Amino acid sequence: MKLPKTILPNKICQTCGRNFTWRKKWERDWLHVKFCSDKCRMQKSKKI
Repeated sequence: MKLPKTILPNKICQTCGRNFTWRKKWERDWLHVKFCSDKCRMQKSKKI
């Protein structure tokens, strides 16, 4: 699935509130991705 960078989907991290963009490594799990990084995933109980 090759998309121009302007069309890539975005989500907001549930921990830090930052906007993050689709990555190739998340291709199969994009619907289930909730966090922008491993650090945010580990700190998921500390929401803003």
